[in-house]
Amino acid sequence: MPLTRRKTLALLGGGLIAAAGGAGWHVTRPLKTALQPWAQAGQHDDPRLYALSYAILAPNPHNRQPWLVELVGTDQVVLHVDRGRLLPHTDPFSRQITIGLGCFLELMRLAALERGQQVDIIPFPEGGDPLALDGRPVAQCTFHPTDAAPDPLFAHVMDRRTLKEPFDTGRSVAPDTLAQITAAAQFGSRVGATADPAQVARYRDLTRQALLIEIETPHTYRESVDLFRIGRAEVDASPDGIDFTGPMFEVLALAGLFNRDAALDTSSMSYQQGIAAVLANAETAMAHIWQVTQANSRADQIAAGRDWLRLNLAATGLGVGIQPLSQALQEYPEMAAHYADIHQALAPEGGTVQMFARLGYGQAVPQSPRWPLESKLIG
Repeated sequence: MPLTRRKTLALLGGGLIAAAGGAGWHVTRPLKTALQPWAQAGQHDDPRLYALSYAILAPNPHNRQPWLVELVGTDQVVLHVDRGRLLPHTDPFSRQITIGLGCFLELMRLAALERGQQVDIIPFPEGGDPLALDGRPVAQCTFHPTDAAPDPLFAHVMDRRTLKEPFDTGRSVAPDTLAQITAAAQFGSRVGATADPAQVARYRDLTRQALLIEIETPHTYRESVDLFRIGRAEVDASPDGIDFTGPMFEVLALAGLFNRDAALDTSSMSYQQGIAAVLANAETAMAHIWQVTQANSRADQIAAGRDWLRLNLAATGLGVGIQPLSQALQEYPEMAAHYADIHQALAPEGGTVQMFARLGYGQAVPQSPRWPLESKLIG
């Protein structure tokens, strides 16, 4: 449950800054290492490492960065999943994790094109279990020279963000803008989008209900809280999960008002304010976008992830913010009714809704922390 600036400002009342005493230098220090992978992207001569240095910047659930990469010979990359980075409570079949791996693969392919390399991707070459990711490869990827032109979407890679801040409710998303975003999909997803006020209101309400289910279900909420990285030191040490950095969060942590125990205390003011802020944030959606695949195999999930990356980049290029709100798509028992509702709304003729997100215009946000490429290489 990410803290928005709205929640932070509410918690900063009562002279909290003063309570931090002379800690100004500590709370204003920037991250030391967690953002270095963004600056180091593209700093490799090997075409595979060049492409992979961008691929690790791909969007993925809870920023788990579940990829492990094996370099084989001189022209192959074999992608594996780090099974220690799954989300067993909110993503029990690892469908969303697989979508994140698809994002990784597509970003790798786009980066390779910048170096005159095509990448042939074979998803799950040894097969896959639809119920659980196992030790078999996620994808076998072969690099070879090509005369194909680079993809224009790559120009937006370094600016892409997941925008978790409130959107400007005075600025609508035009239909032609939605059409340009949805046209970016290439790998078989049926992409739908709407900015119709009545439909947006309906999906805001569905989103609100699903968010409450995830927050108020102890085991799913705990899964998120366990991944909180609070303050610069924690984020630099573990640059994954849900990060809370910047002077305000440092002050909250120093004052003892924000830590994992406080976040789990459902009787606390912090918890109640957090729920209110998250719900209010979702209420600023100015449009919604979604992806449907007819089947739901592992290969379909990879393809959905590749399209999701492309939709993100297209939105970025048009200045539109995007944030997944896929709680209603999660496949645990407490969410079953909302899962059925969203499928009835978005896929009435069948298929699996793979992604659902809000769109709008908002302020710029920082890059997300990343583990360095070297930590993801195996073999």
